[in-house]
Amino acid sequence: MMIESRRKIPHLPAAVQCVALLLITSFAFQICVSASDVIYYEPFDESFEGRWVASQKDDYKGVWKHSKSEGHDDYGLLVSEKARKYAIVKELDQVLSLKDGTAVLQFEVRLQEGLECGGAYLKYLQPQEAGWQPKEFDNSSPYSIMFGPDKCGSTNKVHFILKHKNPKSGDYAEHHLKYPPSVPSDKLSHVYSAILRPDNEVSILIDGEEKKKANFLSSDDFEPPLIPAKTIPDPDDKKPEDWDERAKIPDPEAVKPDDWDEDAPMEIEDEEAVKPEGWLDDEPEEIDDPDAAKPEDWDDEEDGEWETPKIDNPKCEVAPGCGVWKRPMKRNPAYKGKWHAPLIDNPNYKGIWKPQEIPNPDYFELEKPDFEPIAAIGIEIWTMQDGILFDNILIAGDEKAAESYRLTAWKPKFEDEKEKQKAEEAADGLSDGLSDFHKMVFDLLYKIGDIPFLDAYKPKIIDLIEKGEKQPNITIGIIVSIVVVILTVFFRILFGGKKPAVNASETNTNASAGTSSNQESSEEKEHEDEKDDDAAAAPARRRSGTRRDQ
Repeated sequence: MMIESRRKIPHLPAAVQCVALLLITSFAFQICVSASDVIYYEPFDESFEGRWVASQKDDYKGVWKHSKSEGHDDYGLLVSEKARKYAIVKELDQVLSLKDGTAVLQFEVRLQEGLECGGAYLKYLQPQEAGWQPKEFDNSSPYSIMFGPDKCGSTNKVHFILKHKNPKSGDYAEHHLKYPPSVPSDKLSHVYSAILRPDNEVSILIDGEEKKKANFLSSDDFEPPLIPAKTIPDPDDKKPEDWDERAKIPDPEAVKPDDWDEDAPMEIEDEEAVKPEGWLDDEPEEIDDPDAAKPEDWDDEEDGEWETPKIDNPKCEVAPGCGVWKRPMKRNPAYKGKWHAPLIDNPNYKGIWKPQEIPNPDYFELEKPDFEPIAAIGIEIWTMQDGILFDNILIAGDEKAAESYRLTAWKPKFEDEKEKQKAEEAADGLSDGLSDFHKMVFDLLYKIGDIPFLDAYKPKIIDLIEKGEKQPNITIGIIVSIVVVILTVFFRILFGGKKPAVNASETNTNASAGTSSNQESSEEKEHEDEKDDDAAAAPARRRSGTRRDQ
């Protein structure tokens, strides 16, 4: 397959290419990449117009621009407007099969304005025979793989979704990578790589560092799994009427003690209490404000009868109390509450009933995923941020080739951005040592947030980390908060209650569900984040008096 364009490696013989790379990187060691290892490369050195096709669907009003990366002379494909849907596509010269050998899907994204709510992922599209056209490209266009950052609300992940055809039913289903890594929260250029290997493994790399490794055929790594379960609960199996699931029962031989008074109140008056000396029985706790006067513009017909506002009685402030004195309440020593028979082991206990397992009629075996071919690369997103810059989109047949592009096209740019960021932090009064310390701490916290057993609490943890990054002075508080979350999880694991029993018919229905419609999590979250601003109540017309209820 031919490479459309090359930026960092000129069209020269392989030996000359290597020499040029060595000179460009000041004689640093570089990897010589053969043209056959690179299937497609888009550096956006030149305008994308005429090569990439923007969707003409009405929903996609976002304007794409050929723009420089902030602080660089390097160009990319820019999301230029906020709160817009964007869609653009580039057809490959030849259809790419993923069924044999290694394939690396790699691209750079720089979130120049951050990412509060939006996607920055790519879709690797099936051939047009599957039912789509470039000018009609939208969220329903069939893809083979969707890969890249997505963040909105509780969603904060680097998606990897495989669209796979069920060999028995012929239906397509989206299989989501479980526990994907989080999106870097800074405004630097980051490179995302998905390496598909012939041994059914996939690795997700961020900036060349492996963040996740999974097996396509493992039910532990993809949801729903590509291979259905061999057995399922029998939907026709019913729990016997005499099946007793109670581990403990009230002791039938227990008798309530004669001296157990269920009617005794929890609290009683303290008979030993004495009214404090100086208590003002005849003084009210509140009196009319002697300084208040009816406003001149008060209209009894419109505003109601005016009443003098109340103030605390100043005499009560120096006395033990005012008004009618009452004895305080105290706990009743005779109180025992409702009597219940103690629990004993249930002699008829049979355990929690479960339907018997039967062979799954939808089960099939699979030696390798049946990847759909890739015929185009598309970007189809809905984002609330502008400034998202895509660059250096690469499809390679060799991991070393992808690594070479990371070292030559991304790494120098990233290091330059980091140095500028450090300079800005120093100008803001942050020392390099403190900045490096915070970065190390937050990198560790992000790794903790990606631990699978904390997945249910991941949105809360990521939210805490992001707040800490914006306010480094509260780093210790953030760490303490995350430790509290982790300890909460441990205590729930150790002392948590029983899980509710699963209905057999529901289990079967869920197990056989074929497709997912949640392609655009960012879009679904967007409407949830909208809030009304008209909740503020108007102030009362009069504040110096009180209106009597008519």
